[in-house]
Amino acid sequence: MYANLENYKRVMDITHYYIEKGHGETIIMLHGNGGKSRYFKHQIDVFAQKYHVYAIDTRGQGNTPRGVKPFTILQFAEDLLDFMNEHNIEKANILGFSDGGNVAMTFAIKYPERVNRLILNGANLNPRGVKYSEQIPIEIKYVFAKILSWCSSNQKKKAELLGLMVKEPNISVDDLKAIQAKTLVIVGTNDIIREKHSGFIAANLNHSEFEIIEGDHFVALRNPEEFNKRVMTFLSE
Repeated sequence: MYANLENYKRVMDITHYYIEKGHGETIIMLHGNGGKSRYFKHQIDVFAQKYHVYAIDTRGQGNTPRGVKPFTILQFAEDLLDFMNEHNIEKANILGFSDGGNVAMTFAIKYPERVNRLILNGANLNPRGVKYSEQIPIEIKYVFAKILSWCSSNQKKKAELLGLMVKEPNISVDDLKAIQAKTLVIVGTNDIIREKHSGFIAANLNHSEFEIIEGDHFVALRNPEEFNKRVMTFLSE
């Protein structure tokens, strides 16, 4: 069905910028809030030795245009479906970091048949999963950006990005039960996501592993050797 796209009639309002490397089983990498595909610069070449890697710039971030559709986690998940259909990808491993992890989680809930294995790096079910010391400054910045957005396009864009972290995601425990893919929940020892929250996500998935490695929220960037080893082991188990 997905190979010839006979039933694919969705209308896309954007074309994703992406990096593509390697051959084999597909793995899609989704960056965090305000980031871009090059966040995975320490993963792309390593994973491409064994996998067909797609690292995508999310809607309105990196080199992908904003488009006119809603700027939400759910819309990003729908964008991912469009991307997979466009590239004839029936099923993929998905690695999501931070907001990218939230997109990956949302996608796996809504389209479980399209996910092989899932890696959630620093994802959260809701804003309460973020440590207060990190979340409060984000909310203050959001308020100021929102106020200034009427006279500044840069502040409007900033408000949209911060709004994702203030208002979203909103994923329930029941939602997690819809995920069929074997999942690795991986975080840093000093992550901005509460350790108990990450453990709670892993505990409420049907098939999951929970891993804490040395580092902060950006372990894939700052501790790539250990991160890559753990993820590659998980994918090949």
